[in-house]
Amino acid sequence: MALEITDATFDEVVLKSDKPVVVDFWAAWCGPCRMVGPIIDEVSTEYDGKAVVGKVDVDANQEFAAKYGVRNIPTVLVFKNGEIVSRQVGVSPKKVYTDAIDAAL
Repeated sequence: MALEITDATFDEVVLKSDKPVVVDFWAAWCGPCRMVGPIIDEVSTEYDGKAVVGKVDVDANQEFAAKYGVRNIPTVLVFKNGEIVSRQVGVSPKKVYTDAIDAAL
């Protein structure tokens, strides 16, 4: 399962990580987000120990969604060394996410 990331934990979990970090910005009411969620959970299991995979509920945690210009959800960002290296907006096949992680490893 993907890690739940909040505004309070974002800096420590995402920006200070020594591994690539995948962040799925989502909301419970968002239909396409419910399609991406299981894919992100699969990716989390497959990359356990190699990358951090988490989710940010934008309804409860708006600070970093606003900071990184997340205007549509789902948006999946990949961070490396605290910087965005990949941005995917909307529903995509799993390979799009795994390719982005592999490029950051």
